[in-house]
Amino acid sequence: MSQLVSFVLPGIPYGCAYALMAAGLVLTYQASGVFNLAFGAQAFVSAVLFTIAVHSGWPEWTAFVVSVVIVAPLIGVLLEQLLFRFTRTAPPLVKLVPALGLLIAIPSLVQLLIGTAARVPSALLLAPNEVYFHLAGSPVSGEELSTTVVAVVVILLLAALLQSSGLGLRMRAVVESPRMAELAGVRSERVSAFAWALSSLFAGLAGVLLAPIYPQVNAGNFTALLVAAIAAAAIGGFESLPLTLLGGVALGIVQEVIAGYLPSGSILSSGLRPAFPFVVLAVVLVSRRSLRAQASVSDPLAGCDPPPPSLRPPARMAEVAIGSRVFAGILTAALIVTAAVLVPGNWEFTLTQGLVLSIVFLSITVLTGLGGQISLCQATFAGAGAFAVGQLAAHFGTPVLLGLVVGGVLAAGLGALIAWPSLRLGGLSVGLLTLSFALVADNVLFLYSWSGGGASGVSVPRPTLAGISFAGSSAFFWLVVVLLGLVALAVRLVGAGTTGQELAAIRGSEIGAASIGVNVRRLRVVAFTLSAAVAGVGGGLYASLQQSVSPTDFNYQFSLVYVVVVASIGIYTVAGAIEAGLAYTIFFQLIGNLPSRYSALLGLVFGLVALSYVRHPEGVVEYARIWVLDRAEQLARFLKRHEQVAGG
Repeated sequence: MSQLVSFVLPGIPYGCAYALMAAGLVLTYQASGVFNLAFGAQAFVSAVLFTIAVHSGWPEWTAFVVSVVIVAPLIGVLLEQLLFRFTRTAPPLVKLVPALGLLIAIPSLVQLLIGTAARVPSALLLAPNEVYFHLAGSPVSGEELSTTVVAVVVILLLAALLQSSGLGLRMRAVVESPRMAELAGVRSERVSAFAWALSSLFAGLAGVLLAPIYPQVNAGNFTALLVAAIAAAAIGGFESLPLTLLGGVALGIVQEVIAGYLPSGSILSSGLRPAFPFVVLAVVLVSRRSLRAQASVSDPLAGCDPPPPSLRPPARMAEVAIGSRVFAGILTAALIVTAAVLVPGNWEFTLTQGLVLSIVFLSITVLTGLGGQISLCQATFAGAGAFAVGQLAAHFGTPVLLGLVVGGVLAAGLGALIAWPSLRLGGLSVGLLTLSFALVADNVLFLYSWSGGGASGVSVPRPTLAGISFAGSSAFFWLVVVLLGLVALAVRLVGAGTTGQELAAIRGSEIGAASIGVNVRRLRVVAFTLSAAVAGVGGGLYASLQQSVSPTDFNYQFSLVYVVVVASIGIYTVAGAIEAGLAYTIFFQLIGNLPSRYSALLGLVFGLVALSYVRHPEGVVEYARIWVLDRAEQLARFLKRHEQVAGG
C-alpha cells in the first residue's frame, strides 16, 4: 500500500497542473466557441519569460507577475482582437488552421528573439520546498502541496464564475450569438476579450507550474502537455470544470503508477507513460456521446452575414483559360528541365525532396481539400509507408518500387482503421483523434525494431527497375517526377469524377449530401483510405531519397506543419500541394546557411501566413493566381471591346 501511495502522490500535482491548462481550454471554448490549440505555445511563452527573468536575478514574484499576470493576458487579448473574434462561428477547419499556425509561429518567434540556448526551468516555489508531512510513509513537499492547492482553488473559483455569476451567463450568451447578446445590452467584445485574457492567464500559470517537469524549457514539451490537457478537458465534456479537475488528477496519477509498476528500460514502460493521455483522449472522444458532434457554433443570426466566397475558381473567358493552361504547362516544363540540367547537385536533392513532399501533401488535398475532413497524422501515415519499404527491403529483399505499393496499402489500412471510429465524430474532434494516434505512434508504435527500427531507424536503398538503377540523383529525380505526375493525375481524376463530386457535397454539408443519397459514412472511409495510401507512397519515396529514416523523421509535429503549409499555399488544388512542397523545401534550404537561431524563420513565416486562412481559405498562392487572372480577363475584355469598336 505504501508503495502505491508513493506513486500516487507525485502524480497529483502533475495532474492538477494538467487540469489548470485544461480549464483554460474549457474557458476559451465556452466563452468564445474557439478550441485554442495555440494554448500550449502561450504557456511556453510564460515559462520562458519566467525562467529568463529568474536567471537574470529578478525576484521570483516579480517574474511571476510580469510573465503570468501581465504578459499572458495581454497575448490572449491580442489574439482575440486580431484573429479569433473573426472565427467564432466559422467552420472547424477555419478555426483549426490559424490556431496551428500560432502553435508553430509563437515558439519560432521566441527562438528568433532570444536564441536557441537551452534553458533550465525555474520552479515557482509558492511555499518553501521542504517536507511538510508524510502520508503513508511518503513525503509531501511544499512545492507539491502548493501546486495542488492553487490548482484546486483556482479551478473551483472559475467554475463558480461561469455557472453562478452574471459574467458567466454573458460569456455563454456571446458564444451562442454575439448579435443577440448585444441586443440585450451585453458588450460582446468586452466579454470575449475578458474571457481570452482570463484563459491566457491560466495558460501562463500552467506553463510556469509545469516547466520544472522537464529538464529544459522546450516548446515541443508544451505541445504534448496540451494534448494531455485536452484529454482532461474531454473527460469533463469540454464543459464541467470539476470533472476536468478530476480528469487531470486521474491522468497524472495513472501516469506515475504506470512509471512505477512497469519494468524500467522497456519500450512499453518508457512510451506508455507519456502516451497514456493520448490513448485516454481517443477513447473518450469515441465513447462519449456528447463529444461525437463537436461541430461549429451556430449563430441564429448568421444569416445576416454575406455568404462566404466560393472556393470554386470562377469561369474564365476561353482566351484567358487556354492562355493560363499553356503558360502553366510551359512554366512547369521549363522548371523541370532547368532542375535536371542546370541546378547544382545540392539543389537537385532539395527539389527532389520538395517533389516527394508534394506527394505527401497531396494526401492532405484528398482528405481535406476534397472531402473536408481534418487529419493531424499524415506524417504518421507517411512513416508507416517509409518503414514498410525499409523493412521489406532489409528482411525480404523486396524491390523498393514494390515496397512502395505495399507501404501504400499498409498506410491505407491504417487510414481505414482510423476512419471507422472517426465516423462517430465531427469537425475538430476528428482532428484530435488523429493527433492522438500520431502521438501514440511516436511514443510506442514506431519505437520497436520491427516497425520504425527504434532510435537507429531503418536503411532504405534507391530503387531499380528492369535493370535500370535509380541510385543517381538525376535518375531518382526523374523517377520522382513521373510518380508525382501519376499521383497528381489520379487525384485530379478522383476530384473530377463521381467520388470527387460526392466528397465536395459532404464538404459542403453532410446532412445535405445524405439527403440526396450520398453514403456519407462510406465516403469518409474512402477519403481517409485514399489519403493515407498517397501519404504512404510519399513516405516510402522520402525514405528512399534519404536512404535512412528514423521515427523522428515522422514526428507528430511534422503533421501539424504539413497541414499549415498546405492550407497556407492552397489546400483545394493539386497545384497548391505541389507548390507547397516546393516552397517548404526551398525555403528550408535557403535558411539552412543562416545561424541556428534563424532556422525559426521557417515556422514563423508559414505560421503567420496560415493566419490569412481566415480571410482566404483558398490559400495565398491560389488567391494571387485568381487575382492575376481577374486582371488578365479585364484586360482581355477591354481589348475585345476596343476591337469591336474599331471594327464597327
